[in-house]
Amino acid sequence: MSSITEKAKNQKQVLTLNELSKRKVVEHNSLITSIAKMDKTPLKMFELAVSCINTEEPPKDNTVYLSKRDLFAFFKVSDNDKHSRFKEAVEKMQKTAYFQIKEVKEKGYEMTSIVPIPTVKWNSYNDEVLIRFNQDIMPYLIDLKKNFTQHALSDIAELNSKYSIILYRWLSMNYNQYEHYSVKGGRRAEQVESYRNPSITVKELRLMTDTVNEYKIMNDFTRWILEKPLEEINAHTHFNVSYEKVKKGRSIDSIQFHIGKKRMADDNSYKLDDRAYQEDKVRKAETEDKLAIEAMKSKYTRLLLDNMLLSPYEMTDTSLMAGLQAHVYPLYDELKDLRGLKGVKDHLSYVASKREDYSKKNIARYLKKAIEQYLPTVKRQEL
Repeated sequence: MSSITEKAKNQKQVLTLNELSKRKVVEHNSLITSIAKMDKTPLKMFELAVSCINTEEPPKDNTVYLSKRDLFAFFKVSDNDKHSRFKEAVEKMQKTAYFQIKEVKEKGYEMTSIVPIPTVKWNSYNDEVLIRFNQDIMPYLIDLKKNFTQHALSDIAELNSKYSIILYRWLSMNYNQYEHYSVKGGRRAEQVESYRNPSITVKELRLMTDTVNEYKIMNDFTRWILEKPLEEINAHTHFNVSYEKVKKGRSIDSIQFHIGKKRMADDNSYKLDDRAYQEDKVRKAETEDKLAIEAMKSKYTRLLLDNMLLSPYEMTDTSLMAGLQAHVYPLYDELKDLRGLKGVKDHLSYVASKREDYSKKNIARYLKKAIEQYLPTVKRQEL
């Protein structure tokens, strides 16, 4: 029977030290958004093992091979206790670590719990480590025709918090879609932008980070699930991320992230890609100008002027006009379909009569809120 070393050489699966910085991790989005019931070490080991998979030539028997030397390098372990720590990490991964995956089906949703790596084998007389994946996890790692995410293994290596890794994978999933649809098309401009500025409810974020019963005070949740992880992500990965809390009533309902991308400098550190930033800025300005021009031609703009809800001076504000065209006028279209143009005129006449209730600084937001509150009543009456 051949040794682990011979098998590794035959299948050419051993990871070399120089390849660590070049490796990519590719996973199905369902795995990205699953609940990782494990701490940072098993999660990082899983990511390292996944980076060894060639999706075009899936590994035989769901098995890949790692070098102990490179594995220790990945985890930056150099002390004399490294072998016992490795053994402890493997045992923890196999006994307590699993993914809880939720998938939507025709009749509802389906929950699957999978221990990703049930078999790890190594010995005292050579350098190789055998890792065998659970066959149930393989479709999420090799059957990747659509809805998958690719990210850099080197980024994961620098993250030292489970929450940093989970958040980084989710941010990568969204930004990958932004890059894809920016080039390939197939989505409206605002949809493409939403991938670069993704939003997630606090409830969903708690589920994904497995903190439903932890950090119940919002300040603690913000510190350990948002601020600390984003400090790591901004310092050690090719992303530059900020966030803002979105309220619903008096409580925090969701978190919106804003993702920028850095590029490698000559010294192998990351810096902001100024060219990409400027190109994106120009593209955003062109989109805004186009929407503003459409708004100026719209019959709804004339109705706003007639009701003194908009002034000729405000029409010179392209950002305001673009906001009306993108977020308010489509709702007026819905009302027109239900009640005709007269229905829109009547609505705006009423809104104008309550003029003292709105702030001129937020006219687009005020008009949007007014129509959003009115439309459900109209729809119920039509039914």
